Formats: sequence, structure tokens, C-alpha cells
Amino acid sequence: MTRSLRLAVACAAVLASVAGSAGAGRRVPGTSLPARLTDTGGGTQLVTAEAEGPGSTTGTVTWWDLRDGRWTEAGSAPARFGAHGLAEGASRRQSTYTTPTGLYDLPFAFGIDPAPRGTRTAYRRVTATSWWCEDNASADYNRWVQPLPADCAPGEAERLNAYPVQYGRAMVIGFNYAKPVRNRGAGIFLHVNGRGATAGCVSVPAAAMSRILRWADPAAGPHIAIGTTGAGSLAITGY
Repeated sequence: MTRSLRLAVACAAVLASVAGSAGAGRRVPGTSLPARLTDTGGGTQLVTAEAEGPGSTTGTVTWWDLRDGRWTEAGSAPARFGAHGLAEGASRRQSTYTTPTGLYDLPFAFGIDPAPRGTRTAYRRVTATSWWCEDNASADYNRWVQPLPADCAPGEAERLNAYPVQYGRAMVIGFNYAKPVRNRGAGIFLHVNGRGATAGCVSVPAAAMSRILRWADPAAGPHIAIGTTGAGSLAITGY
């Protein structure tokens, strides 16, 4: 689920998007990053994924809890992004190797490995017949399928067990998921690091992925906000 997201600052913000029209405000001293966002998804848990710049492939993932009206950091880890940096979620195109900016829900988790003990998020185990369909012509575009349906070409889908490291454990990022737009993009996940930059996902070390899965509580409505760090703020607009 995407939502319009801008930084909440006391004074008028100077907005600039990833593509150049953007959204970054000045830092509010002593205020946590989620507290500076006008929309955090409505729940009491939030993941922020901050790339170092629009074209950067590295940054930081931090997960937060809202407690007694204040956002408190629960954990943080270095992160990797798409090989071609970030792109606005609303205008991103498939196969561009960019990570979409925006605010998204986290529908479910999956993995080749068992879920960490304590995981509350719905967790699907990957088998030899588990695929993610990315075929624009398929009725199952941007969906987990098992087995692969006849209208989803194998060359236009990811066989999930072909990535034993990256998909050891992962969470689906709800980009283009609730009502998929053809050619916008499919298969955007928060997953374990591979060798380098991703094809558009957000990745973190394996230990951090396990911590996030143990932390996430569906009853708390967790979302992920993806954007770039600028002047100490998070620019996530244009969708």
C-alpha cells in the first residue's frame, strides 16, 4: 500500500523528489526520523530504509516502535539497494534495477529457512515449486505462485529457491502489490544480502533480517518507508 509521504517540519519544507522534484526538510534536533514524517502507515511499528543518495546502492535500515507517543529505535543495520539506485514508486519501470521510494505495508514473510523463533508475521516456506510471477501478461503478476501457472513464463518469473542466500529469509514489500500496475515492477522484497547491490529490493545482513522478523508484529501494522537521506531528513515523495 502506498501513501503520500512528506517530512513534517515546523517551517515550510523545501521539497525535492528522487527524480528532481523532491522531498527533504531540515533536521529537527532531537526528533526521531519517524516523528518527522506526516504518514507512517497508521501503526506502531515502522522500518525506515535510507539510501545515501538517489543513485546510491548503500544506506541504513532502522526499525522503530511507537511507545507512549514517541518513536524508539529497536534496531539498525547497514543496507543495500538497487544497482541503479532509487526511483519514485509511482513512475518506476520494471527491470530498471531501481528500488522504489515510498511507504509500503509488509504483507507477509517467506524463506527457504524456517522462520526465526518468535516470528508472528505470516511466513511461507519456499519449496522447489515456489515462484514469484513477474510476467506482465499473467493473471498472477506480482504474486507468489506455487506451482508456476501456464500463463506465467518461466523466463518472466523468479524461482525462489534459486536464491538460497538472499531468500533464506525475506519479507514482501507491498510495492505495486495491492492493485498491480503492469510494467511498474514486481518482486520487491526486504531480504538477506547477496554479494552486492540488489535488482531493486532492500537487503540487510542475515542476522538483521532474523531480528526484523522476530520484531515485526502484524497487530502493530508495520510499514516500510524507503527514501534517501538528505540534510538529516528522509526524502520520500512523488507517488
